[in-house]
Amino acid sequence: MKAAVHTSYGPPNVVRIAEVEKPAAKDNQVLVKVHATTVNRTDSGLRAAKPFVNRFFTGLTRPRVTVLGSEFAGEVEAVGSGVTTFEVGDRVFGYNGTRFGAHAEYVAMPEDGSLATMPANVTFEQAAASTEGSHYALSLIRKAKVRSGQDVLVNGATGAIGSAAVQLLKALGAEVTAVCDTKHVELVKGLGADRVIDYTAEDFTKDAQSYDVVLDAVGKSSFGRCKRLLKPGGIYLSSDLGPLSQNPILALVTPLLRGKKVLFPIPRDNQEMVRYFKELLESGAFRPLIDRCYRLDQIVEAYTYVETGQKIGNVVISVEPSTS
Repeated sequence: MKAAVHTSYGPPNVVRIAEVEKPAAKDNQVLVKVHATTVNRTDSGLRAAKPFVNRFFTGLTRPRVTVLGSEFAGEVEAVGSGVTTFEVGDRVFGYNGTRFGAHAEYVAMPEDGSLATMPANVTFEQAAASTEGSHYALSLIRKAKVRSGQDVLVNGATGAIGSAAVQLLKALGAEVTAVCDTKHVELVKGLGADRVIDYTAEDFTKDAQSYDVVLDAVGKSSFGRCKRLLKPGGIYLSSDLGPLSQNPILALVTPLLRGKKVLFPIPRDNQEMVRYFKELLESGAFRPLIDRCYRLDQIVEAYTYVETGQKIGNVVISVEPSTS
């Protein structure tokens, strides 16, 4: 089968399309013919080994995992012995954030992994883009125990995490203030934001409103800068380690002080997570924001675009053109 392979760390052009061995559906596994996947910040960081600490998990001198890609959508081509949940021909989508392998024509998944049947009302491209950034957003929101009626600010509302966070928060009934640049104000309002701050016109950290939760989906602020925005007992969350990797440390210290605090959850991916997104997709409460689509043989261009920092939402790779 064809796959996007990298055997060394480096810029986008270390990735090439190559023939690799097609996986088989082992016991309790499902073999998925991939129709669509994505290129995201995680893929870019692992491919480039940036930050350097990534190498301690992926291989010190060369990558152990040579085919990246964590989220995907496609059709079940084969099932292994013992599989009862899925059948050949099922349209499925899922997330493979530990083994990767979705930048290929086929990927094997455990039956009890982060995998679910696709809603009938979404395309392969939409389903493929609905689990990576959104599961980070969901982890942050659940850790903060956001409730209906709470005031939440989302910085970076056009990214994969931020655009999902706005929609997930609205589905919970929160009052959402979103931060983005001028040209995307109407787009973010369309995601459901109740109020939008244009960061090119004003500094959101000086906003007069106070919030139960501040969620930085791009990691470009800090607890110190955002603390004044929080109500008593308010929570600051970030998708990034923060300046000098302070957020995990603050997450250990600030809850002990019983005031405004930092939380830094480790995201979990499981079948419940994917099924939750399936329900939201079916109801129309969530649609992943898609910026551009590339073919698998254009994946170097996709990586290059992702690393401009200009993408909104998700960049999709069409492995097999959707017929939906």
